[in-house]
Amino acid sequence: MGRRAAAGTTQRLGVGRAVEGILGATMTDLELLGKSELFSAFDDSTLQRMLGHVEAVTCKRNAVIFEEGDDASDLYVVDTGRVGLGRRSPDGRESLIALTERGDVFGEMPLFDDGPRSTSARALERSKVLRIPYGPVRSALDDSPVLLWNVVHLLVRRLRATDSDLADAVLLDVTGRTAKRLLEMAGASDEFALPITQEELAGLVGASRERVNKAIAAFIRLGWIEQTDRRYRIISRERLEQRAR
Repeated sequence: MGRRAAAGTTQRLGVGRAVEGILGATMTDLELLGKSELFSAFDDSTLQRMLGHVEAVTCKRNAVIFEEGDDASDLYVVDTGRVGLGRRSPDGRESLIALTERGDVFGEMPLFDDGPRSTSARALERSKVLRIPYGPVRSALDDSPVLLWNVVHLLVRRLRATDSDLADAVLLDVTGRTAKRLLEMAGASDEFALPITQEELAGLVGASRERVNKAIAAFIRLGWIEQTDRRYRIISRERLEQRAR
C-alpha cells in the first residue's frame, strides 16, 4: 500500500471479480481455527459448532475485505496469502499498519466494543480467508468465560506491538525503520523474497517510496544486503540489527 492507490485498482469483497469463490468450511479449516491465537483454547465440540457458520472466501489481489469506518459483523482468519491492514489519510494516502499471514486473526475488535472498523483490510495477493460471524463467537465466550483469557492475551500482544511501533516512529529514522522491517520479513532466513510491493513497504515503514529505496540502496552499497529484483540476501545481519535499534 503506501501512497495514493490508483483509481480502479481495488474492489470491495463480494463485488465483481474481487471474489473468486465462497464455500462452506472444511475439516482442514477446522484445524486452522484450532491453531489460531483467538480460538486455540476452544474445545473440538465448540469449534465444530462454529464451523457451520464459517465461510471460506477466496479473493483476488487488491480485493478490499472491509474499509475503515465500516459497520462490522464478522472476523477473519487468514488461510493462504497475505492481507494488509491499513488506514487512509484525508488526501487519499494509504499507510500499511500490519501484515497478516496464515493463522492470523483480523477484524475482531468490533466483536468486543460494537464499534466500526478501525482499519481497512486488503488482500495483498490472491488469498483465502475464513469469514466468521460474531454471533457464534460471542455465544462460545458467554458459555465459557474462561476463554476470554485468550482474548486478553491477543489484545495484549496487539498493544505491545503498537507500543513498539510508536517507539520506532519516535526513536528510529527512516533508515532504521527500513532495516527493522527487512529483518522482520526475513525472519530466521538470510535469503527472502519481499512479499509486498515497494509502495506497500514504504507504507509499512511510514515514509515515501523514494526514502525507503534510498535506505535499501545504502544497505547494498555498504555490503549489508544483496538484491535481485524482489529477492534479498542478508550479508551482514549484525550490521542491520545494529541499525534497526
